[in-house]
Amino acid sequence: MPREYKRSDRVADFIKRELSILLQQELRDPRVGTAIINEVTVSRDIAHAKVYVTFLGVDDTEQAAEPIAVLNGAAGFLRTQMASKSRMRSTPKLHFVFDQSVRTAEYLSNLIDSAVASDGPQEK
Repeated sequence: MPREYKRSDRVADFIKRELSILLQQELRDPRVGTAIINEVTVSRDIAHAKVYVTFLGVDDTEQAAEPIAVLNGAAGFLRTQMASKSRMRSTPKLHFVFDQSVRTAEYLSNLIDSAVASDGPQEK
């Protein structure tokens, strides 16, 4: 019987939970601001983790370039802190990526709202 909850999924959940805490309490760089972790994907061999992040007040990739560079620079520190809290043999290397899915969803929602508003009331 196959497992429904793979090890890589459990590691991804652990990383998301711990990074959320670490970004709030340990990382004190004002260039990062308020970072929100949307998703973490872990490779099958648990060697690499891609962390999808959005920032409050940042709307596009150009504005997110500096905070992402800061997070990628602090990836070693964050990895060390996570390793001290886990019992895993090795902790995945962290790669931070700006996640635009929230902005895309907001844009599409606005398009749908404007299309519905332009149709006006319909009679039956």
